[in-house]
Amino acid sequence: MRILLTGADGQLGRCFSDRAGESVEILATDRKQLDITDLQAVEKIIESFKPDAIVNAAAYTAVDKAESDYDTAYAINCQAVKNLAGEAIKLNIPFIHVSTDYVFNGESEIAYSESDICDPKSVYGTTKRAGELEALQSPKGIVIRTSWVFSEYGNNFVKTMLRLGAQRDALSIVGDQYGCPTYAGDLAQAILNILAASDFKPGIYHYSGDESVSWYQFAQEIFITAKASGLYPRIPALSSITTEEYPTPAARPRYSVMNTNKLNAVGIAPGKWKKQLEVIIPKILNEVSV
Repeated sequence: MRILLTGADGQLGRCFSDRAGESVEILATDRKQLDITDLQAVEKIIESFKPDAIVNAAAYTAVDKAESDYDTAYAINCQAVKNLAGEAIKLNIPFIHVSTDYVFNGESEIAYSESDICDPKSVYGTTKRAGELEALQSPKGIVIRTSWVFSEYGNNFVKTMLRLGAQRDALSIVGDQYGCPTYAGDLAQAILNILAASDFKPGIYHYSGDESVSWYQFAQEIFITAKASGLYPRIPALSSITTEEYPTPAARPRYSVMNTNKLNAVGIAPGKWKKQLEVIIPKILNEVSV
């Protein structure tokens, strides 16, 4: 299988390349190799590579910056998706587009299902929802919503906590926003499993880690794991604060736990994120001095 991968330099993109086996040929592109907002550039690379599937792991993810940079966020999160979906339609090939829990308003008290009404409260969420609709124009379009992605690559909450924890005696973490951490490697494997199933139905699916926590609880698990590794110098004192005590330009969903039963039913189970923390934190600490 020949796969055109966008966002190859991001967390998901790098994990996807790591997980792909010898039976998969990947053309891994990032912004330097392919501007996905440029339709002519997309057409040219598609014509040259002739992929059997397209995986769009690229996104404008600077959630707060997007509030004052709508045009760029829209170009990457929506217009680029339209470009890629259009090419997938021409070739009649699967198009997998990765989306986010930010398409919901976060006011639910139960896990969101794929059919729940979208009501994004930020530019990031709004542009990502617009991108979903473009992806679903493809008869073989698959949208995978995920949340709280972390890995040994790039910038993420795990790395931020380890860095700040080594610098400060105490940290205040938001404790009233809940979601499911997701290891990018598990998400990458889920996508590969979907592509390997020739009869996979198009539509929207939710994929995340297996246990919901607050950011405060997530931070606790990170430091517990770091301490157990024997590689971390000390554990900072943690305190839980409210969303109001940590204002941000973009609104965050208070509750963005997603129901993953639809994927579970076809044999793709949620990732065990605590186990993955045990794997990646030593990697991070061995590579970076904290």
